[in-house]
Amino acid sequence: MAEPALDLQKPVGTEVKQTTCYMCACRCGINVHLQDGQIRYIEGNPEHPVNRGVLCAKGSAGIMQHYSPARLRSPMLRTGERGQNQFREIEWDEALALAAQWLGEARERDPDRLAFFTGRDQSQALTGWWAQQYGTINYAAHGGFCSVNMAAGGLYTLGGSFWEFGEPDWEHARYLMMWGVAEDHDSNPIKLGLGKLKGRGAKIVAVNPIRSGYGAIADEWIGIRPGTDGLFAFALIHELLKADRIDLDYLVRYTNAHWLVVRNPGGADDGLFVRDEEGRALCWNRRTGAPADAGAIDIEPAVVGEVALPDGRRAVPVFHLLAERYLDPQYAPDAVSERCGIPAQTIRRIARELAEAAFDQSFDLPVAWTDVHGRRHETMRARPVAMHAMRGISAHSNGFHTCRALHVLQLLLGAVDAPGSFRYQPPFPRPIPPANRPGKTRGADGKLDAPPLGFVHGPEDLLVDAQGQPRRIDHAYSWRYPLAVHGMLHTVIRNAWAADPKPVDVLFMFMANMSWNSAMNTAETMRWLTDKREDGEYRIPKIIYSDAYSSEMVAYADLVLPDTTYLERFDAISLLDRPISDADGASDAIRHPVFQPDRDVRGFQSVLLDLGARLGLPAMINEDGSPKFRDYADYILRHERAPGVGLLAGWRGENGEAQGKGAPNPQQLQRYIEHGGFWHAAIPESARYYKMGNRDYLQWSAGMGFIAKADPVVLQLYSETLQKFRLAAQGHGAVQPPEDERERVATYFDPLPIWYEPFEGAQVASQEFPLSALTQRPPFMYHAWGSQNAWLRQITARNYLYLHPDTAKRYDIADFDWVEVESHHGRIVVQAKTVGNVQPDTLWTWNAIGKRKGAWKLAKNAPESKQGFLLNHLISDITPRGDYANADPVTGQAAWFDLRVRIRKAEASDESAPQFGVLEGREADEAPLRYGANLRKSK
Repeated sequence: MAEPALDLQKPVGTEVKQTTCYMCACRCGINVHLQDGQIRYIEGNPEHPVNRGVLCAKGSAGIMQHYSPARLRSPMLRTGERGQNQFREIEWDEALALAAQWLGEARERDPDRLAFFTGRDQSQALTGWWAQQYGTINYAAHGGFCSVNMAAGGLYTLGGSFWEFGEPDWEHARYLMMWGVAEDHDSNPIKLGLGKLKGRGAKIVAVNPIRSGYGAIADEWIGIRPGTDGLFAFALIHELLKADRIDLDYLVRYTNAHWLVVRNPGGADDGLFVRDEEGRALCWNRRTGAPADAGAIDIEPAVVGEVALPDGRRAVPVFHLLAERYLDPQYAPDAVSERCGIPAQTIRRIARELAEAAFDQSFDLPVAWTDVHGRRHETMRARPVAMHAMRGISAHSNGFHTCRALHVLQLLLGAVDAPGSFRYQPPFPRPIPPANRPGKTRGADGKLDAPPLGFVHGPEDLLVDAQGQPRRIDHAYSWRYPLAVHGMLHTVIRNAWAADPKPVDVLFMFMANMSWNSAMNTAETMRWLTDKREDGEYRIPKIIYSDAYSSEMVAYADLVLPDTTYLERFDAISLLDRPISDADGASDAIRHPVFQPDRDVRGFQSVLLDLGARLGLPAMINEDGSPKFRDYADYILRHERAPGVGLLAGWRGENGEAQGKGAPNPQQLQRYIEHGGFWHAAIPESARYYKMGNRDYLQWSAGMGFIAKADPVVLQLYSETLQKFRLAAQGHGAVQPPEDERERVATYFDPLPIWYEPFEGAQVASQEFPLSALTQRPPFMYHAWGSQNAWLRQITARNYLYLHPDTAKRYDIADFDWVEVESHHGRIVVQAKTVGNVQPDTLWTWNAIGKRKGAWKLAKNAPESKQGFLLNHLISDITPRGDYANADPVTGQAAWFDLRVRIRKAEASDESAPQFGVLEGREADEAPLRYGANLRKSK
């Protein structure tokens, strides 16, 4: 007898609307079931290309995110002192007039007197464009304290990166290494992919000091010491080179391994590529015994050996330099084992397994394709070793070079965009480095010549003054942090307080909880926000803050602009911003209002456009001075970044017949709504691998508007961009660093990846602070957003400090003991628990669980604020020596995971320390928060 068919998509309410989740960075498609004007149920959209119906606890709990008691209800103007949380509610007309007045006065005085920074925002294509129109160079997004090492390391090496912008080949990989991957970003696609790998019997190796989530289902966990991933990668490279288990054909075909590098120690051209008069890189053609175009196909390039050039200079191929460096005994497994905490025999075995998977288990995918030279290939050769990495390797002061080290390891195996390996997602790969440089100068209309964020190609692109000092308030794009492609949000408040390099009049922030869980140096940050000059005025004169919820940061604002929840507004998940493509196709999506707000709130993006029109910003008004855009939805429809290129790529053209590029379509948003809120365009089958050198893909990408022209992307084992900075530090070129920055630039701008001790570990005595301390993002929450969610709080309402049983025994600590944890910067008192899922020299806890009393509309004695805690109180925003930001010297990424501590048993307590004053003013309802019972009754 046949089983009855199950209708798994049967509505449970009276109406279903499809939109995009915003409970983390994954951006899954969701079906929102409504009943009597309220949410009945949220489930995954099975048609959506991101999650294919899968939804996690966070996404399902979006109901309680929307109905959170912490939602702000109206604009507010401060009435008490900053930090006292005293406000009066005002109307939007007053709020917008006041904001426009403050912003207008700052712009008239000097546009750079506005510091505009956004946190967990997903509309940076708008906010960066707005900052360009305003004319301030002082704009950045949260990537500077989150993932910029990952982005910059990848974009300057591969023209793409890990994180959400590439993925393992889940269908064909036979060996996966995950480096520093927690369960927050891209989580549902990763879960789907891991299920496929497990089902096929592929091996999964997790490299992480902490074993949680994905690592718990891995076949092997390598509990590495924090900050040593690059050293481990170099040991693997050493073994592969020593055993000659590398893909030289791939390296010559797709990378600059054979490009000649000038050897002229002390000279202005030392370390630069040998080029012809037209700027083309040259190699040494063994067949002719002479230099040749490195991109030609009829050559036999040398990859080792020094050669004499016709002009008398000496040169060697990139691969020669690479082999010289990593075959050095300092990178042998026995040499790095103790520092990494990984047995030498394990390192050698992993190297063998990588080579066996890449070469001995290789196969040919029966798909014909054509390369950029017009040569047809009947099959695609697989290298079924995939790698994926996230914030665990990125958030260190050596993270940029660690990311580059992983990419070199992949390239030696031929395991970038080959079947079975790491794969690009559109719009990547892009030229290396990407073409857009950061804006530097203003025209007569006050507009910047380019958006404030971009990619530096050489010292000439830095934002420094005539003395070589930083121009930006965050010091991004200076000699201190030259490749800060996302800006440096974590430095803004200290520098604004110190007027370094000059004062700001207005600090304008969106979704950036900088007084609490987004702050290094938490207590000092709160002081900077409230500190006054001798004349009684605040050192940071005006603070405008926008958020949907009453976070800790709200208390420090002068003017609060309340945002909507994600179910009450339009958003564009744009290919110009943080794309949601997969390796086989391009995708973008929208959010649209499931229902209208029941509070006096407005979507921040629409508010920003309103303010732009009030200020008369160039692209936001018509000739008669009237607003050009009605609201953000209108902007999504009509704005063009370039002719035919807008925020959304689907249903373009007057009749919606175009995709990628085309004229604006007045019905575009309606088409998205009718199609589940998303657009997806499949890449032609012949174009899905070797995208950097695949003619069909590059032509498809150019046709979509992702790249300017269909030129190959040569992957950069050796970075000439970095060498240009090193030469400047050595006294060459028209733009050179100040004397006190030369050694730092020369040291860290090595064109081949290097490893060095993370700054905090190098600058504090290891015997005094012998332990590392890390946070891990929980799979069931996303920063502070999730830990104020009534349903998610039932999973975890407080955190503990977790330590290995051997460590606990060493310090005479038992489960639930109270312990004092101290860094060079601060001290906390918290409750401890022993766990076996951590490297013995590392302590850890969940991220962003701890709350300040009175924030987020939680009860004053809520576990999150009474026993919960942050490691942030221990983390300094500057290095122990006090000379630089606690950040990577190349990109400026915040080095959250360099923290070194000591621990001892403390007196028993009933609450954690430190505690700060209760944020009074918006009392929590002490009654239990329930939802849904009335809907069940009415049904």
